[in-house]
Amino acid sequence: MFAAAGLAYAPPPDVVSNTRRALRLTELARERGHHEAAHDRLMDAYWAEGLDIGDEEVLHRLAVEVGLDVAEVARVLEGDEYLDAVQASTRRAHSAGVTGVPAWLLDGRLLVLGAQPREVFEQAFEQLRGEA
Repeated sequence: MFAAAGLAYAPPPDVVSNTRRALRLTELARERGHHEAAHDRLMDAYWAEGLDIGDEEVLHRLAVEVGLDVAEVARVLEGDEYLDAVQASTRRAHSAGVTGVPAWLLDGRLLVLGAQPREVFEQAFEQLRGEA
């Protein structure tokens, strides 16, 4: 599906990244107005470049690339800052029925799990329009 969409797909074959640090850094990025850039950079790093986004050095470099302050990044990586926010978000996702990634909660009403073809999303949006 990646190739058909013209996207690179090269996740590290022998690494399943622990993304807790990355998620905490995205919360810092959210507070500093860099959330979208940080999210996109982390996704590209993992899916297209095959980087371990659980590795502290990789995360530090990527966070600084998107404009986060070096000292703030180091502080977050060294502690548990934003852990409560990440855990709360995870609880909300679980309560909505999310059991893995990717997952999309459309209009707060319809959950689509997994990497799905375009047709599944078209059907989901049609269903939502019919319920409106």
